[in-house]
Amino acid sequence: MGTDVDAFLRRLAQDLRPRANQSADVMLQRIRSGLPDLWRYEDIAALAPEETAGHVLTILDVMEHGLDVTEVETPADALELSRRFARNGLPISQLLRAYRLGHVSLLQLVQQEAARLTDDWQLINAAVMVLVDAGFEYVDRASEQVVAAYQEERDRRLQRRLLLTNEASRRIGTTLDTARTAQELADVGTDDFAELVTVDLLDCLLHDDGTCPPTSTPALRRIAQRSILGDSPDIPETPIATGRTHTYPAQSEPARALATGQPILHCVPTPGHHSVLRLPLRARGNTLGLVQFFRHRTTVAFDNDDLLLAQEIAARAAVYIDNARRYTQERTIALTLQRSLLPQGGVEQSAVETASRYLPSGSRAGVGGDWYDVIPLSGARVALVVGDVVGRGLHASATMGRLRTAVRAFADIDLMPDELLTHLDDVVIRLQREETQDDGELSATCLYAVYDSVSRVCALASAGHVLPAVATPPSAHADASVPRPVEFPEVPIGPPLGLGGLPFETAQFELPEGSLLTLYTDGLIQSRTRDVDTARTILRDVLAQAPSAPDEICDRLLAALLPSRPSDDVALLVARTLALDPGQVATLDLPSDPAAVTGARRFASDTLASWGLQELSFTTELMVSELVTNAIRYGKSPVQLRLILQSTLICEVCDASSTAPHLRRARVFDEGGRGLLLVAQLAERWGTRHVREGKVIWAEQALPCA
Repeated sequence: MGTDVDAFLRRLAQDLRPRANQSADVMLQRIRSGLPDLWRYEDIAALAPEETAGHVLTILDVMEHGLDVTEVETPADALELSRRFARNGLPISQLLRAYRLGHVSLLQLVQQEAARLTDDWQLINAAVMVLVDAGFEYVDRASEQVVAAYQEERDRRLQRRLLLTNEASRRIGTTLDTARTAQELADVGTDDFAELVTVDLLDCLLHDDGTCPPTSTPALRRIAQRSILGDSPDIPETPIATGRTHTYPAQSEPARALATGQPILHCVPTPGHHSVLRLPLRARGNTLGLVQFFRHRTTVAFDNDDLLLAQEIAARAAVYIDNARRYTQERTIALTLQRSLLPQGGVEQSAVETASRYLPSGSRAGVGGDWYDVIPLSGARVALVVGDVVGRGLHASATMGRLRTAVRAFADIDLMPDELLTHLDDVVIRLQREETQDDGELSATCLYAVYDSVSRVCALASAGHVLPAVATPPSAHADASVPRPVEFPEVPIGPPLGLGGLPFETAQFELPEGSLLTLYTDGLIQSRTRDVDTARTILRDVLAQAPSAPDEICDRLLAALLPSRPSDDVALLVARTLALDPGQVATLDLPSDPAAVTGARRFASDTLASWGLQELSFTTELMVSELVTNAIRYGKSPVQLRLILQSTLICEVCDASSTAPHLRRARVFDEGGRGLLLVAQLAERWGTRHVREGKVIWAEQALPCA
């Protein structure tokens, strides 16, 4: 019976082989009716006929040649089909069900052919039983192999997803630059995932205020895009160039994704693309823009796994983009605040020629609290200030503004450098008590210098700040090519502001006319690539060969000492000292005798006549009379009168008493009390400054127009 069954199966196979393709078509129709959704996938539908025909021919080979089913190789098309199931994200159960449907269809075809060849039902039943056993064995073996191929492809895709996720973590968000972060997202998206990636951000978010009014068609800016066809900014697959502003129609898929915040997987062929992923970029509950992934060359469409992968990458990128956007806004605000709190334009004074620079740091830490200032003082003097607040961001900038205001207020009452820093230290300590714990540490350094263009003496004190560089001019008989001598004065450096309880010291030294006084913050000389001594040497060399123009000196110093993106803020102030001609200063020592007032008035009148300022004689004599009378009556010897001619006419009277007069309103019958009121009315500015030897009362008058 066994021999008859084998012969009958061989005959069945020979009769069915010419009609193998027809049999495969019948099986496909059965599978299509049972699993209609599979035919939506073009790559699966294209391979299914060949794969089914391969199974039919393999079964016919087993029937005709009596092959051992366990040794039969599964057709290569079957393994490829299982891989395509995995690529499209289809469950393996659908492929196994297709196998069962195909197995049943093939058995029915064989049974029908057997009934046509013979009416021996016993032989037919025996042949069918043998074929059923072989068929199940073949299906089981083929299922194992296709499941293994499916799982291998699935694992490869999962590994690819993991690798792409890791790559996104590594490559996206390397900087706090919004455009660069968006471009990194586009670059990662085109690495074996999509063929074109576009990134649009809401245009309103890129403005200073960062607020967006509600609208159905928000304006978007194409911030980045990338195509596998090249790196050109004008990608051929999209008409929108990078940097352009555009909108999407209100009912379009991109507009719907933006409005709902939900991703859209589009697999219906569209002009130029057959598969698109549209994902809103959302971070911290806000929609930032839209990223779109396109496929137009490969036949594999995006599936749900691809959507999950894209969502993960987009969510990560959205946080980085939002961080960059917030950092940019805060940095812009802090930098605007910082620059608004620094001196705007040059300060009118005749003691020094100055030039200054402020460079914010290029690091992620943000804008710091470096500042500089030039403050005109009485008596042809000027104060030069450089400071650095510890910390970054808005808080540091605001603190800098408060300290600069305090320095100006203390300078206005003409405090000595050490006394001014002591008062400023108290201000910082008071601010520390007012700050909350979240504001962080509050501390600062400051260098305060006062230069007197009459005596050419510079007095300075430092509160934890780096000392200035002083370049004196070469001797008058030296050759023009001889470098300037450059020194770093040996001045005691006090503690930083905010420690309290420790003294500051004032150092004084004389500067020849034309000397260069260079004040700076530590960002100019501190670097990760060189030590401070090397930087000071470079600073010394630049100043030694520098021209006399402070503005050009600033440019040379920054070019020699700083990289393109400094890691710390830099404040730089260069001052070239001037000196008043002795003929512009007139001094008279006075005895402590009321009769000396007449001589003081005569001295003032003669001096103004020699200067060609007879128009100011009356008012000047009147002020001299009042100031000298007060000094003799209420002050202590010695008393001195000094007249200074510069951009204004300055009248100074000094005495050894530390008691300062006060302006008051005299009553009707008072005999005195009107002197200072008269001086205040006649002078443009007046005031009192305390010195080691006593006090100086001064008054300024504007010079008459030529």
